[in-house]
Amino acid sequence: MAVVTSDPRDPIPLPPEIRNAIKCGHVPVLRTWREIPLEELTVGETICHWIESHLCVPEGPRVGQSFHLEDFQVCFILSIFDGSRKARRAYLSLGRKGGKTALLAALCTVFLLTKLGHRNGHMASGALSRDQAGQLYNYMSKIVQLSPKLNGLWWKTDTLKRMKGLKLNTEYRALSAEGKTNMGGSPFFWVGDEWGQVLGPHHPLITAMETSQGAYEDGLSVVISTIAANDSDWLCIQIDDAIKSQDLDTVCHYYTADMDLDVDDPRAWRQANPATGAHRSQKDLELQARKAKRLPSAEADFRNLQLNQRVSAVSLWLAPSVWKENNKKPDIEVFRKKNVVIGLDLSDRSDLTAAVMSAVDDDENTHLWPFVFIPKDGLEQRALEAQADYVSWEREGKLIALPGKTLEYEQIAAYLENQFKILGVTVNLVVYDRWRIGFFKKGTEGLPTWELAVWKEFGQGYKDMSPALETFETEALNGRIFHGGHPLLTMAAASAIATRDPAGNKKLDKSKSSRKIDPIVAAVMSVHCSKTYGFLDPGSMIG
Repeated sequence: MAVVTSDPRDPIPLPPEIRNAIKCGHVPVLRTWREIPLEELTVGETICHWIESHLCVPEGPRVGQSFHLEDFQVCFILSIFDGSRKARRAYLSLGRKGGKTALLAALCTVFLLTKLGHRNGHMASGALSRDQAGQLYNYMSKIVQLSPKLNGLWWKTDTLKRMKGLKLNTEYRALSAEGKTNMGGSPFFWVGDEWGQVLGPHHPLITAMETSQGAYEDGLSVVISTIAANDSDWLCIQIDDAIKSQDLDTVCHYYTADMDLDVDDPRAWRQANPATGAHRSQKDLELQARKAKRLPSAEADFRNLQLNQRVSAVSLWLAPSVWKENNKKPDIEVFRKKNVVIGLDLSDRSDLTAAVMSAVDDDENTHLWPFVFIPKDGLEQRALEAQADYVSWEREGKLIALPGKTLEYEQIAAYLENQFKILGVTVNLVVYDRWRIGFFKKGTEGLPTWELAVWKEFGQGYKDMSPALETFETEALNGRIFHGGHPLLTMAAASAIATRDPAGNKKLDKSKSSRKIDPIVAAVMSVHCSKTYGFLDPGSMIG
């Protein structure tokens, strides 16, 4: 019986973690390139071959052995070099201990010692601290010393953290933001190491490096880092811009775990760190995940650093584990029998608008029934910009996409009026943020439910929001919020950032939150009023 083997030149399906992480740039063709003759390899595959055939692992359990590139590292290299044109910028973001420094060091060594470099050219790496800058230099230094095939090809000086490739007289320098010397020169290749630590949209070192490549049409910059905590930080801004623009000169591979997965779910570890079990110890992940599961204070750190999620360890409002514990399904019969409050958080007409119903059952559990609206036109682009699965949620009926490029409040009011009738629900109290509420009220004219309900303004400052957040937190910590795992509520809860005033009062800050939080703002207002007024007669619910 003949054994049929596949041709090594045939494409290999990309693992789902890699396929989902490729947000921008050339989508690589993964082949069994190690079995293909050298002359038939692509540029990217040739670089991978050179790394594995020339470089040795400098430290750890496999010290002195040949480099072995993981599939995600290969795909990143192929994405840079095998597109219709070579990329000029590349971003790779994944969880800690995922082989980031090893890949950066290997790429720097390739440009330093092969013909990919420029004669008499400059290369540089940038880090925020001397220690971080020294780590990459030390890793490269050990590589060249341990790799016999590189003998006679390099020269280095440890005190200045400089290295030269003797064949083309190419020079590499390790720079840090703490250093007193400016960059100097014009590097044809530079790398940024762990720039997810940059807070805010700018940093002098990054500005210096980004503006230094004007002399080279084929200049390349590579940034590899764990993600920043907030959308307003530099790395998140760059990744979001790459995804939004789909710039052909940019490669962006962003590995992050789904927010609805538990911290101890191995699927989450693999999504955020495709090197799990190789560069990344699975045993260590298990230990840290168990700690994060036990201690809510440790969960934010784990999600940001290990699951590569945009979660602030300092000001995250609600621990994801607490939210997960409240995912029982809401019961529509409670809304039919009890007083119903609906919270409104209106958006710009081109963004999310949320209306969340709440009602309290006989056991004091608060049931949530959300309606979240978005314009239908341009839904896919909005999904890319928001880094959210709007398309799937709309298909599943969780997100309501209304026709047009903008939301019309008359449409929203009429849609909700129809839903109240279908569900058999009477709304007793409408609580709202006053922004744009005049336009919404005008859209409710002639609709019985809205005209019969009591309307109550709900301030968004510390005075009104702090007690509302405390109410929601108390109910959630006691497992008395039934949200059913609704994806828009889950996204908002996982992204909500609370800020405090000097007196310790809290409010949710949309500008600091990593994704849209309108649904959870509407839910907080609704739950607070349900618990405060929910046992009163409808006519007394004005507080």
